[in-house]
Amino acid sequence: MSKKAEAKYRILVVDDDDDILSLLSTWLGKEGFDVVTVSSGEEALGQMQTLRPNLVITDLFMGGMSGMELLSTIHSDSPLLPVIMLSGQAKIPDAVKATHLGSSAFLTKPINKEELFEQVKRALRLSSHQLANRNRSAQDNEIIYQSKVMAEVVDLAELVGDSNVTVFISGATGTGKEVIAKAIHKVSNRRDQPFIAVNCGAVPEQLLESELFGHEKGAFTGASARHDGLFQAANNGTLFLDEIGDMPLSLQVKLLRVLQDFEVRPVGSTKSYPVDVRIISATHQDLDAAVKEGEFREDLFYRLKVVPIEMPSLADRREDIPLLAVHFLQKRAELNKGNAKHFAPDAMDYLLTGSWQGNIRQLINVVELCVTLSKTETIPLSLVKKALQDQPAPMQSLKEAKHEFERNYLISVLRVSQGHVANAARIAGRNRTEFYKLLNQHNISPADFRKNNDESKT
Repeated sequence: MSKKAEAKYRILVVDDDDDILSLLSTWLGKEGFDVVTVSSGEEALGQMQTLRPNLVITDLFMGGMSGMELLSTIHSDSPLLPVIMLSGQAKIPDAVKATHLGSSAFLTKPINKEELFEQVKRALRLSSHQLANRNRSAQDNEIIYQSKVMAEVVDLAELVGDSNVTVFISGATGTGKEVIAKAIHKVSNRRDQPFIAVNCGAVPEQLLESELFGHEKGAFTGASARHDGLFQAANNGTLFLDEIGDMPLSLQVKLLRVLQDFEVRPVGSTKSYPVDVRIISATHQDLDAAVKEGEFREDLFYRLKVVPIEMPSLADRREDIPLLAVHFLQKRAELNKGNAKHFAPDAMDYLLTGSWQGNIRQLINVVELCVTLSKTETIPLSLVKKALQDQPAPMQSLKEAKHEFERNYLISVLRVSQGHVANAARIAGRNRTEFYKLLNQHNISPADFRKNNDESKT
């Protein structure tokens, strides 16, 4: 790794020993790295978002937050960020624990300069490889994102890809459940085999059994020839059962049997055929509620929901909207073999504030309409308003967001304490006088919660 290449990497060094900070800053700086030093774990976390380091080097034992706590917190937000741990008084169990928490290396003080450089370069090399693989996989599967919530979804999809575990994807209509299902298939060892999708809600109930399991000639009126079902068509590959919540109870029993025995019996046949199919299912419905209401089999639900993945709504990943909009504009331009149009700045700002009830599917439709109707290369705000056809939800100010959070928190505490102010104040970590002031600021009466509770007992 040349100094020119290293210069693009930023390293955050965390230690409460000023001599160590000075030493590492000098060593790493001379090697061409961009080095930032802080003296506590709390300070490091406060600068993570603005610095966006490529590597963190931290002491194990520090005043306040320990290096182990810092490591855990960093990896809860950025699981691929490498962290090197340093300690002058560590024991073997500390090194083992750090390794299990995801530490890239564990070095003892006094620090050996050559060993440090070797571990720094190794950590950055592995991190760059992981990031490149993730970006390439996301690009190959047309997963466009920069939000943390989608990064977690993609990481989980790649994590389960190489296994044969059954995956259950939940989320509102239009959030991209099938895109994630295809991404899982493409990173699995079944990638060269069929990926077949079926919408269980779009096929009439009387035909769905035949569609899934096949039928023999003469099995029913109109069955003029033998038909292999989708399970057999997807053999050795992946079968994506979309809108599984719409599957009739009678078919749920037969699907459960297939998942247990790995055999399918076509309609009208006395013979079963072995199948090797990975199942990925999805729904926009609340299947937990459907199970409680007896509309979906509990045993099948738990058989399908081995690894759950929840797709976020577009409103919950607004930072992805500009990337997605540009991506869809470019795709449309490629299809039309012309230059890509672009949104005016105020038009893009308006897209960010939309309610997006239809999620990504709605965004695609809006982009398509804007491209079709725009007479210029720049798509104006007026056209976006016409295409979106809904009232934007203005982004809250920080003060408004804090006020809303505080009010919701107070209501939750009063519900838990059943309206008893002393107990609620203790939960909130405030004395009664302060707590009453907060309640008055938000026009909340604890008596309302005591009354509701008393009525529920009658």
